[in-house]
Amino acid sequence: MPTPITKKGHDALKAELDRLRKIERPKVIEAIAEARAHGDLSENAEYDAAKERQGFIESRISEIVTKLADARIVEIAGRTSDTIVFGATVLVVEQESQDKKRYTLVGQDEADMKFNKISVQSPVGRALIGKRVGDFVEVKTPVKMVEYEVVEIKFEEC
Repeated sequence: MPTPITKKGHDALKAELDRLRKIERPKVIEAIAEARAHGDLSENAEYDAAKERQGFIESRISEIVTKLADARIVEIAGRTSDTIVFGATVLVVEQESQDKKRYTLVGQDEADMKFNKISVQSPVGRALIGKRVGDFVEVKTPVKMVEYEVVEIKFEEC
């Protein structure tokens, strides 16, 4: 089943893949060669560190390639919907405190609370999917049950 992702999220993964392949991989190969030139590899901390870094880079490249292969870009700009779906930016009011929160529902790899981007697979994201303006949703948190009212749904490039 394809994994939904925004165009911006897809582009960010491609940029990271490009950077790893064209910049990070050659740098670590050079570091390994340099460390090898120092002789005995059994006590060569630079060699061990470079090989460990190489393993991380190759693993991340493989992970990104798989994610991109499974990804399905969902266009957000210009979209309209009466219900909350992937890519929606939603304004909710927490009923107890009356605090307003704005969330954009994105794929798991794009989630970033600094920018109020939450995964559609998160508890809040799952609770919001399919709701309309005026609906109430309950979300179980580790501390308590939180109730939100959906106030606004819009779509903007995220």
